[in-house]
Amino acid sequence: MWTKFPKRYLIVTLTFISTCICYVERVGFSIAYTAAADAAGVSQSSKGTILSTFYYGYACSQVPGGWAAQRVGGRCVLLLSFVTWSLTYAFVPLDPNRVTMMVLARLLVGVAQGFMFPSIHSVLAQWVPPHERSRSVSLTTSGMYLGAAAGMLVVPSLVKLRSPQFVFLAEATLGTIWSVVWLNYASNPPQSELPKATTGTGFGEVLLLIKGGHEKIKAEDRDGQNSNRTENIPWKSIFGSLPIWAIVVNNFTFHYALYVMMNWLPTYFEQGLQLSLQDMGSYKMVPYLNMFIFSNIGGVIADHLITKRLLSVTATRKLLNTSGFIVASLALMALPIFRTSLGAVICSSLALGFLALGRAGFAVNHMDIAPKYAGIVMGVSNTAGTLAGIIGVDLTGKLLEAAKFAHSDLSNLESWRSVFMIPGVLCIFSSLGFLLFSTGERIF
Repeated sequence: MWTKFPKRYLIVTLTFISTCICYVERVGFSIAYTAAADAAGVSQSSKGTILSTFYYGYACSQVPGGWAAQRVGGRCVLLLSFVTWSLTYAFVPLDPNRVTMMVLARLLVGVAQGFMFPSIHSVLAQWVPPHERSRSVSLTTSGMYLGAAAGMLVVPSLVKLRSPQFVFLAEATLGTIWSVVWLNYASNPPQSELPKATTGTGFGEVLLLIKGGHEKIKAEDRDGQNSNRTENIPWKSIFGSLPIWAIVVNNFTFHYALYVMMNWLPTYFEQGLQLSLQDMGSYKMVPYLNMFIFSNIGGVIADHLITKRLLSVTATRKLLNTSGFIVASLALMALPIFRTSLGAVICSSLALGFLALGRAGFAVNHMDIAPKYAGIVMGVSNTAGTLAGIIGVDLTGKLLEAAKFAHSDLSNLESWRSVFMIPGVLCIFSSLGFLLFSTGERIF
């Protein structure tokens, strides 16, 4: 039975679990640290410093992560990433009063996890054939949303029943277990598992080229081979490519909207709508579960359109990216209009769900146009996404502070209109840019 199970399915499953665990960690840290900090009487500014430190480390390591995955191999770099942040949690005590130690620890975790996504995309570029690419990447990245939902559900109970420090140990244990499994089961793809595609058709263009049944695969297309590690990376061509900039801009917009929603939606419920998160129960998880569902739906639709040759790769990426971002834009701009918990949950679920659907466009496109440099392009793109989170979260705080000064509280609709209008407008302009400049053809 197991001998007939394709190894690439195991690789994709393990990468899915890795993203799920990492987002359990991110949500878990926020909940555990906040509980410990509140109990210790730590100021809001100190809490903000600790919570934001992760993103600075995360942003700094995206491009180096892509470079390392290109030179050393995504499989090894991903393992190193998990081992590093797991050991950090295992040995660093959760002491909110030791600010310097917490900043350094959180910075290290951010740097370590910054290597993760470029490594994952480098691994998937080697293992996954074009007709499975969209749903494989969508499944892997959907682990983020399932992990966020699981963290919201489980971690508060762990804090209440055990302690905030126990959350650290539990997350370190999860990371260690995954690392052991990855070390034992992950490998470079053998000849029989290398992705195959036809060329020149526009349908499922090359991930790796095979010109006839007996020609050897070029060494640079395999993880850990010689050419990959010695050939100069075309940085100038990469940064001068409009299709790559289309990916980068859409990644920026996606994460701007996502991080604003993740960080400020609870405040909108509590202060904008005067609702209690405790009374909402599991409803507050619905937007993230919707992202998980729509992310995988987008991958299945994309692969179906490409495999059945209903649309070219280019048309498929543009269709899903545009439809996802446009619907998300409308939902984001309409969100402040809804003044009930049900309306707000439905609207935010539509916004986040269709944003996730759009990932079947821009988030997979770098593997279409630059499979050989997938990790590097992902690193550049994810750096923009992380910077979007830093800018968006900080800007939203300033907008709300100004609105509170103008309207005396945040329950006024006008206090929130600009908060959700900005990512809504960004979605429109980003989708237009993707329509104009993206392609599904291999250009590197």
